[in-house]
Amino acid sequence: MEKTRRGTTVAKLQTEEATEKLTVEDYARRAALTDTLGPELATSLIGLFGEVGSLLSALKKKRRDADAYFGYQAAVTEELGDVLWYLSAIARRSRIKLADVLGAAIDRPSASTRALRFSHIRAPAHLPREEDFERSLMQLAAEAGELIKRFEAGAFIKNIDALRSDLIKLVRPLVRSAGAANIQLAKAAYDNLVKIEGWRPPRRIFPTLFDNDLHRDEQLPRKIEMAIYEREVNKTKFVFQKCNGVLVGDRLTDNHEPPDDYRFHDVFHLSYAAVLGWSPVVRALFRVKRKSDGKLDENEDGARANLIEEGLTTWIFEKAKDHQFFGATPKLGFDLLKAVQNFVRGYEPQYLPLWLWEKAILDGYSIFRKLRKQRRGLVIADLKLRNIRFEKLRYDPG
Repeated sequence: MEKTRRGTTVAKLQTEEATEKLTVEDYARRAALTDTLGPELATSLIGLFGEVGSLLSALKKKRRDADAYFGYQAAVTEELGDVLWYLSAIARRSRIKLADVLGAAIDRPSASTRALRFSHIRAPAHLPREEDFERSLMQLAAEAGELIKRFEAGAFIKNIDALRSDLIKLVRPLVRSAGAANIQLAKAAYDNLVKIEGWRPPRRIFPTLFDNDLHRDEQLPRKIEMAIYEREVNKTKFVFQKCNGVLVGDRLTDNHEPPDDYRFHDVFHLSYAAVLGWSPVVRALFRVKRKSDGKLDENEDGARANLIEEGLTTWIFEKAKDHQFFGATPKLGFDLLKAVQNFVRGYEPQYLPLWLWEKAILDGYSIFRKLRKQRRGLVIADLKLRNIRFEKLRYDPG
């Protein structure tokens, strides 16, 4: 436990240092690596307008629900970071330096913008908080609307200076909004990079498996070949699972009316195990709980962790039903993935990158759709390759 606390403290200090040192130029460079939007300027402008709208939505909820709106500060920080990302995208497409725009907004000489840090960008300390936040946010929204209006009117065609000037005017109320909300732009920018790099990273590197340093008796099996098949018993259809010819777990029905084939849902647990290296359900099925570590055994591998995984799986399933079980969905939306991450908060997979969750979910549903069609198959979960595969059964498992 003490080791964990020390590790957490070190990580926190490193994050604070990285936040303090983050330059606008470095932010723009890293943001560019996550940019998958098209080259046209319109999409970035619409994105910026949308994020300003999200800031207004957060304010609306705060005014409507007052103290009942939990996570207000975090929501504003996140939306400010998203505004910065789209600002960076607009500047990049227009060959404008983001550091020059932010520097000009705080009256910093252009010659020194290369070393400009977000921690240098602060609103005057004397501003009133709540009242000025609302006023500044309204001004920000007005500037965003004007930016869209002038773009539609063709004001920026062959006139980059006009766009630069309008971006500077927009940044000023943005800075005031952050100051009035008592939020550091440096934190908003750094958190935004962590978020977007976890969702659309320039390089995908699998994190080490959680149980990598434990004895193999307490590791998830590195390769699982599970025969999953449907069989009728007393006029009721059940799904069975066999590994190495041995039945694993309970026979399953949908427990739902009308039937929706949720009986095949253990494939999702296998996908979590293979791609994420996490599945309390699979640990329980194969009796590989981490008994050598009391805390892990009780908290990460216990009944509550199992319920979290089952609840998460059911929640995603209901979302997937509305989208053809993700059959025509090559990418998952950020909001869904963020909700998944929040679902497992407090457990070991909470810091896994969003792209990894996306892969685990989409890979699992790819296999699920094949099982729905074939009604049986061999599912191979490979933790070394970090993937899950489907093969037709060459024999009758029942």
